Amino acid sequence: MSEWTSFPEIVSAKGMWLYDSKGGKMLDGVASMWCNVWGHSKSELVSEIIKQTKILQHTPLFNLTHPSAEKLSKKLLQLNPKMKSVFFSDNGSTAMEIAIKIALQYWRNVGENKKTNVATLENGYHGDTFGAMSVGYVPEFFSKFRSKLFSTIQFPVPRTVIIGSNTKKSSKEYAEYCLSKIEDKLEKDNSIAAFVMESGAQMAGGVIIYPKNFQKRISQICKKNDVLFVLDEIATGFGRLGSMIEYQSQNSTPDIVSFGKMLTGGYQTFAATLTTKKINDSFLGEFSQFKHLFHGHTYTGNPTAAALSLKNLELYKKYHLIEKIQKTSKIFKDRLDDISNLDLVGEIRHQGMVMGIELVQNKNSNKPLSSNISINKLVFEEGRKHQIYFRTLGNIIMLVPPLDISQKDLNFLIDGTISTIKSLSRKL
Repeated sequence: MSEWTSFPEIVSAKGMWLYDSKGGKMLDGVASMWCNVWGHSKSELVSEIIKQTKILQHTPLFNLTHPSAEKLSKKLLQLNPKMKSVFFSDNGSTAMEIAIKIALQYWRNVGENKKTNVATLENGYHGDTFGAMSVGYVPEFFSKFRSKLFSTIQFPVPRTVIIGSNTKKSSKEYAEYCLSKIEDKLEKDNSIAAFVMESGAQMAGGVIIYPKNFQKRISQICKKNDVLFVLDEIATGFGRLGSMIEYQSQNSTPDIVSFGKMLTGGYQTFAATLTTKKINDSFLGEFSQFKHLFHGHTYTGNPTAAALSLKNLELYKKYHLIEKIQKTSKIFKDRLDDISNLDLVGEIRHQGMVMGIELVQNKNSNKPLSSNISINKLVFEEGRKHQIYFRTLGNIIMLVPPLDISQKDLNFLIDGTISTIKSLSRKL
């Protein structure tokens, strides 16, 4: 932290651009931490915030309800027709904490007290609170807290791996190995209550894109062995990977799913956890049965955030955003060679509107790039010179632009990325 002696002060933003107090500007290459949909200062969203604030700023959902929460619940259930109920919260970590609590309590509610364990994928990420850290354990982030986290059953995640001095096992081959490990364990261990994973890809784990049918197969294994399938679409849903609801494109309906980040267009903090009828009904009963979920949340269903989310989802349809994403994202594919030919670039992974670029010391060994100064600091400073705001994950440059970015601005982002990597190459 001592590397950072000062920070650019952002005083305004418009479209894809952030403007600082010294007159500089940067293209928002990380969608303000993966949540921005339309760029900044979208008039329809700003107007909706103002409109709702004049009517009702906040009222809790403790024994109460309000129109925005009701309408948004119905809209989310329309988008997720196999879901039955919605629990609102205010950020992704909390949404996943709620999902975990619901999954574990479900089995208690139906009298299956032996199902107490949670299965996950290695390298997953579900947030920074303690329950979320437990099920999304990334050692680089969370090892200092390991002794305080609850234990989980972890399985390897598919990607190309070295199995000998010069031999690689393909992602498809390794996926089959991973699936066989999952299937074998779930068939033998009846203590597993839920399998928790990110939907479509691991984002904070370095943009690890799942092979075709990998997620579908896990959902089938879970159903076969009476294990709840819990998905995290906080960073991957609502268009980031090219689909409105990612699990639908993966053909893998969950029992519980959480959304966040893009839900409000990135303008306010908000999240939602959805469950099926089977899960919802298990919490219904007399008060004396104590089947209800003891999760009190002050800002649950905040009216301003709910109204904003409704307007945001309305704009998806109005402006045909998913179709635009699928078209614009082809620019990433078209320019893969421009990036991969750079000296410091190893593996590149891409899906929809996200790309992960590994910086390496040597292309043959793929040894991660390192320096005395953190790679994050180096890339951030070099990126500023090329008018790009970067936020890396270790040695991985992540390109995660606002979803509505134009082809012109996306090319600017890629050009700036190439120039930044070239500058790093000269410097290092």
